[in-house]
Amino acid sequence: MLYEEELKKIQDKILKIGEAIIVSNGLLLEALQDCDTQKFHDAKTNLNNMGSKTSKIDNDIIKILALYSPEARDLRQVVSYLKITNELVRASANTRSFIKGFTDVCNDVDLQIINEYAIPMQKSTTKALTYAINMLNIDCADELQDIYNDVLIEESKTDDLYEMVEKNLFIQAAKSDEFEKFHKMLKALRKSEKIADRATSIANLLLYIKVGGNFHQV
Repeated sequence: MLYEEELKKIQDKILKIGEAIIVSNGLLLEALQDCDTQKFHDAKTNLNNMGSKTSKIDNDIIKILALYSPEARDLRQVVSYLKITNELVRASANTRSFIKGFTDVCNDVDLQIINEYAIPMQKSTTKALTYAINMLNIDCADELQDIYNDVLIEESKTDDLYEMVEKNLFIQAAKSDEFEKFHKMLKALRKSEKIADRATSIANLLLYIKVGGNFHQV
């Protein structure tokens, strides 16, 4: 019973961190709509101390491994949680990089590009993260599989949108002397795509906890 209680505490902490990253990406989405500097700042501030928070969770997980020596599915769950904290750190870092990169160029970017590519990308990224984190609260394997498929769909959208905006911006850059600006924008948008990749990895791990099989990391 004590083991289950400790594991539940870890799950709750992971959920809380995941929700904070979702909030930041939601604020980032709002910031993109009108290049709102304050919302960019709020999105970044909401990610403070993510490294120390996930390190504490990792320490708790190591204690569980040492004290209870879980086996089979229990071991799979504990080890997966350890991997998930790493994915959360990466998602947080990518979000911060996206915020920093786009804050620098937002006011210089063609509004059509933001509306046509950046905003839809960030919408799909935020959906992918939300679906993935919500999987923490689901036990039914079939339901988990359905939500996992939703994550994959949203992540695929970010890939497609990035390819389209990359092609569009390279064409524009070839016709102008502002290559550096376009390069910075692409670099920032690439981070949005990477956040969606991290959501896929988290969803994959949570599905792996329930159904086992081979784990594939994005």
